Amino acid sequence: MDYFTLGKTGLKVSRLALGTMTFGDDWGWGADEKNSRALFDMFMQAGGNFIDTADLYTGGNSEKLLGKFIKETGTRDNVVLTTKFSYNTEPGNVNAGGNGRKNIIRALEGSLKRLDTDYIDLYMLHTWDKVTPAEEVIRTFDDLVRSGKVRHVGISDAPAWYIAQLQTLATERGLEPLATAQLEYSLVERNIEHEFVPMAQRLGTSLMAWSPLASGLLSGKYKPSNNEVKGEGRLATVAGSGNPAFEKFSDRNFKIVAELERVADHLGRSMAQVALNWVANQPGVSSVLIGATKVTQLQDNLSSLDFEIPKDLMEGLNKASAPEVKNPYSFFTPAIQGMIHGGASVGDKPSSYYQQTLIQGEGAGVTADAD
Repeated sequence: MDYFTLGKTGLKVSRLALGTMTFGDDWGWGADEKNSRALFDMFMQAGGNFIDTADLYTGGNSEKLLGKFIKETGTRDNVVLTTKFSYNTEPGNVNAGGNGRKNIIRALEGSLKRLDTDYIDLYMLHTWDKVTPAEEVIRTFDDLVRSGKVRHVGISDAPAWYIAQLQTLATERGLEPLATAQLEYSLVERNIEHEFVPMAQRLGTSLMAWSPLASGLLSGKYKPSNNEVKGEGRLATVAGSGNPAFEKFSDRNFKIVAELERVADHLGRSMAQVALNWVANQPGVSSVLIGATKVTQLQDNLSSLDFEIPKDLMEGLNKASAPEVKNPYSFFTPAIQGMIHGGASVGDKPSSYYQQTLIQGEGAGVTADAD
């Protein structure tokens, strides 16, 4: 397993992070305690150290199981533990959700108890609530870090302008900055490339990619070549739920799946491995969240970074999955930019300029290579 430092921090995290939304059977497509423990053990044995959960997941059972596994294995110092807050789990109590100071502190205390730990390595705002001022969030984050109950802070699923505001306030006021932004990113969902990727590169937030397999659409369960376009699993279970993250069935997306299948067959790799490899090697990405309900799925995912996708095949994937360029992003294309620069080719710094520090090796024998 290789490791990146997370954003502008010294925290070393595995390039693949274990997502534990599936820990606990409460949602109908999760893993029971026995299978969850097997997934946890396999990830740790493979050298993974970055594990993600949230107070929302499986009604709090994900945190409880994860805390239990960490305690039983004595791996608290080895694990970079991430949890998130925002969602209300107490209907009728308006302050038991959202991103205000009252709920952040309340939610943290609940997570610490369920996880059976004294501190959280990375505490994250789960989703923008549209009402809490950035000043209140970043000040509270800084207070939690100073208290010792939180080591680093981050954010998920928020507008780029809001994340930039938080990071700017932290920088200008000497408060704890955001270490990372966790966002949906896959061959199917590439819209973060318009704003979030350059933001992360310039403001040092780094990116954690969630749903890199597009909720299972890119996992290999759906193969247009075999007319397998219905499949089974999460997408079938949550169809019509109203959550846009699960609305993946479209003609465009199945064209992407077809190209992914072609590339995977050419490389002799699974479709999931190719999809994960593509995301992990995009600019600004520090870590990619992988989730599973079966050991065989996780085992396959863990082998996704031990090969390279040739340039021609990468170009095929990029072309098939290219996001639509809408206003105002159409003004930033080479044609319009050429008009601005008098026909000269004036590009930004290469992606390697912003690349995170790569840590290679095992245990205490790691070496750092700054690219």
